[in-house]
Amino acid sequence: MLLFWLAVISLLLTMVCTLEIVLGIRRITHMGDVPPIQQKNVPKVSVIIPACNEATTIGPALRSVLAMDYADIEVIVVNDRSTDETGVVLHGIQKEYPHLQIHEIFQLPEGWLGKNHALKHGAEHAQGEYLLFTDADIIMEKTSVARAMSHMLENRLDHVSMFFKNIAPGGLLNALFLDLGTGLLLLFKPWKAKDPNSRRYIGVGAFNLVKASAYSTIGGHRSIALHPIDDVMLGKVIKLHGLSQDCLLGHNFVQVKWYATVPEFINGCMKNGFALYNYSVFRVLFGVLFVFTLNILPLWAFFFTSGITRGLFGAVIIIRILSYVHGFSNIGVNPWCSIWSLVTPYVSIYISIKAAVITTRNKGIVWRGTFYPLDELKTNRI
Repeated sequence: MLLFWLAVISLLLTMVCTLEIVLGIRRITHMGDVPPIQQKNVPKVSVIIPACNEATTIGPALRSVLAMDYADIEVIVVNDRSTDETGVVLHGIQKEYPHLQIHEIFQLPEGWLGKNHALKHGAEHAQGEYLLFTDADIIMEKTSVARAMSHMLENRLDHVSMFFKNIAPGGLLNALFLDLGTGLLLLFKPWKAKDPNSRRYIGVGAFNLVKASAYSTIGGHRSIALHPIDDVMLGKVIKLHGLSQDCLLGHNFVQVKWYATVPEFINGCMKNGFALYNYSVFRVLFGVLFVFTLNILPLWAFFFTSGITRGLFGAVIIIRILSYVHGFSNIGVNPWCSIWSLVTPYVSIYISIKAAVITTRNKGIVWRGTFYPLDELKTNRI
């Protein structure tokens, strides 16, 4: 009887979550449906790119930004204490594009995470009416800024973020990306961010376009100086100040090879996995229980039950696989990779638990070679 009711609960939760995501995504504007801005005298946009040991990715990413089809744009790259050939690559590109601005940071001040400080530094030297914060591995289509600005100006927004497309190969890796994306959609419900009466918010590190006056109003990155999830928290602070925001689906306009391998993905999540739960062990345990009930229990129970109970658990499994088939079809990944959706929950739980244990045990995180104490990180909880 217990398994029967667990099957009912799993099926209902799966149906509700799946339906909410499907309907929610339909409420998000596709970048391709937004025409590029047609004004002659467009507002100046400053693109700010932090780079710490990005020698292998900064070249293609920066060239895509420098080729942007927008009348008034400045590009600022902040070389943040890089120890590889990032500086050499940057200055090589600057010879081709003399208007490219390169700023060097050699020392990180206390009370700051490296990336957050680099973004703040870039913003302080920007001249644009709008600031576009992006990463050093993001490839943009040339009309991305023009389309985003068109949407921002038409809707009188203070902040526009954009979801990107992952172009890394590998079935399990892409399943992990989709799993993470699904979880974040359920957690943040970004389609509600544009509603001024909703507390929902969103921010995306690949593309955070902010009105400079709004950025000044919230105190810039200083309010999130020590937060590992800087992109989402920037969106949260903007929303908390009563400013307007929206997000777009930019899969064909903003792309990134996020991580090259599964181990890289797991290690990359270590720095902010615990922060996502706001450094709460209770929230980690609740998240693990939620993932187990929806995504692990049904498969195991299917083989040890019968009758209606087995059918309910089977329905949960089918819905999960079909949702991945749909998701992979939309991003150009072989739908047969959906079978990896039966494996990803174990990896997700592993990441959540390991991130919490390591961060707690080490009393902090190591990011880009710098140690940040947990006590300091907790002071920046929002």
